[in-house]
Amino acid sequence: MTRVALISQSANLAYFGPLLQAAAPELEVVVWPDPAFREAEVAMCWNAPPGVYTEMPKLQLVHSIAAGVDNVVAGQDLRGLPVCRVVDPQLAEGMVQYVLWSVLYFHRSLDVAFANQRRAVWKRPVQTPALQCRVGVMGLGKLGGAIVRQLVALGYTVNGWSRSAHAIDGMAMFTGPEAFDAFLAETDVLICVLPLTDATRGILGRRTFDRLPRGAAIVNCGRGEHLVANDLLGALDSGQLRGAVLDVFAQEPLPADDPLWRAPGVVVTPHMATMASSAVVAEQVAHNVRRLVAGEPLANVVDMGRGY
Repeated sequence: MTRVALISQSANLAYFGPLLQAAAPELEVVVWPDPAFREAEVAMCWNAPPGVYTEMPKLQLVHSIAAGVDNVVAGQDLRGLPVCRVVDPQLAEGMVQYVLWSVLYFHRSLDVAFANQRRAVWKRPVQTPALQCRVGVMGLGKLGGAIVRQLVALGYTVNGWSRSAHAIDGMAMFTGPEAFDAFLAETDVLICVLPLTDATRGILGRRTFDRLPRGAAIVNCGRGEHLVANDLLGALDSGQLRGAVLDVFAQEPLPADDPLWRAPGVVVTPHMATMASSAVVAEQVAHNVRRLVAGEPLANVVDMGRGY
C-alpha cells in the first residue's frame, strides 16, 4: 500500500484524505505532523515546512496541490526527487475573469468613482475606448495566453512579455530582458502572472514602476514574492502609480497590521483569483501516484531548472 502524506505548515489539508481515497481506495493517507508521515512515499504539499523531506527516507514524489510549486520546494533538499503540479483547465477561466475585472476597474475609472462615492462627490470620470488602454501581460503560459486572447477580443491594446517568444494574434510581443523597458513604456495596466523564479522574484519593484508611464496601475496574480511592497507604497505616494489590485502576498493570510490593507489605491483580495477544485486536485495526485507505482511517466512534472 502506498502512503501519501498531506503536508502544510499553514493549512490543514486533512480534507483531501477522503477525496484521495475516493479517487484511489488503495492509498493510505496520513496528515503531517502525525509521525507516520515519515514512512510516506508521496508528499502532497502546500507551504511545506523547511527540511521536511529529509525526514522521509521512502519519499519518491513531491506533489503540489496547486499550479505553483515555489512554496513546496523552497528550503528543501529534493535529492533529485520529481516534483509535480496540478494543471486544471478551469484555472484559466477563473484567472481571466479576475484579470478582466481588474483591467475594467482601472480602464473604466471605477477606482475614481469609488473614491468619489466615499466623499459623496458626483463627478463622472473620463471614459475612453478599450483600444486606448494598453494592457501589458507578464507571463504568457496557459494562464497568460488565455488572458491575452480575451483582452484582444474585447478590443484592448495588448502587449506581452516573457523570456521566450509567443505568437498570439492581436498581441505585440516583447521578448527577454532586453525588451523589458520598451514593454513597460507601452503599458497602462500591468498584469503579472509570471511563475516565481530567481529571475522574477521582486520584479514588481521600483525599477519596474519607474519605467511605467506615470499613472499606470498593476495587478499581481502571480506570487506574493514578485512584489516589493515598500516600493509599491512609495510609487503610490509619489503618484507614479495610480493603484494596484493584489491577490497574492509573501505572507498569507496578510497580517492585519500590514499597510497594504489601508493604502489608498490598493485593492486586497484573499488569493481568490482562481483555484483548482479540491476534487480535481485529488484526482490528479491519485493518478500520478498510480503512474509512480506502475513505473509510468508522471504528468505535469516541473522543470526544476526553469522553476515551473
